[in-house]
Amino acid sequence: MQMIRRESAMIGALFFFNFILTSATFAETPAEAIGARGLAIAKESDRRDTGFVSTTATVEMILKNRQGQESRRQVRVETLEGVGDEDKALSYFDHPPDVKGTALLTFSHKSASDDQWLYLPALKRVKRIASDDKSGSFMGSEFSYEDIAAQIVEKYTYQYLRDETYDGQAAFVISRDPVAERSGYSREVVWIDTTHYRVLKADYYDRKESLLKTLTFSGYRQYAGKFWRPDEMFMVNHQTGKSTRLKWRDYQFGTGLTDADFTQEALKRVR
Repeated sequence: MQMIRRESAMIGALFFFNFILTSATFAETPAEAIGARGLAIAKESDRRDTGFVSTTATVEMILKNRQGQESRRQVRVETLEGVGDEDKALSYFDHPPDVKGTALLTFSHKSASDDQWLYLPALKRVKRIASDDKSGSFMGSEFSYEDIAAQIVEKYTYQYLRDETYDGQAAFVISRDPVAERSGYSREVVWIDTTHYRVLKADYYDRKESLLKTLTFSGYRQYAGKFWRPDEMFMVNHQTGKSTRLKWRDYQFGTGLTDADFTQEALKRVR
């Protein structure tokens, strides 16, 4: 009996030792923990904006150069929420006359590179935006083609940085690194409010890790009892001194848009 008790004790000790080893193996490291928290914040922000189905809006785009000279453009924007992989968006330029009829079609993907096509009415042709060109300026603005695409969660890896107050609001600060090798950014630092999980601010760092641009959001309003949208988005380029302000209005939800409204042929039908 004594020998049986000793063997039982040894077996119990062995199981306990194995349990400790296994637990240590699967425990999160500090880096994994901050990554998981950053990802959780990004997912919650995305979840709260899920279900809008389709939207339309009009935008005044105000471009300002280093000397303070302004030019203005009028844009119509249509979006279609993807089921699974693909969100779709169309941007039509209505004014001024030199850009009227120009249109951009974007298919945003979770894992594959985004598809984008630009219709140029003067040439009467559709131009595909190559992956290497997506860090380039969209229609002379401080927004790149990459910025115009939907900011899908799977496009980044994440880290939680800290909590802090921004513009009088409690905010999470997270870092997100683009997965795409051809991204124009090395990383982005994003402020998300802790109440509604809305993006308040984003700093964009270039491939040399220098601060390139800052985007701020203001005048949030709630639509359809759930979805928050800003009245203004302001992008400033710290390296060139240029800026672009987007003034949003006439948001409409559940507009009945379908996949048939987001094709290369639809780009050419803009009026």
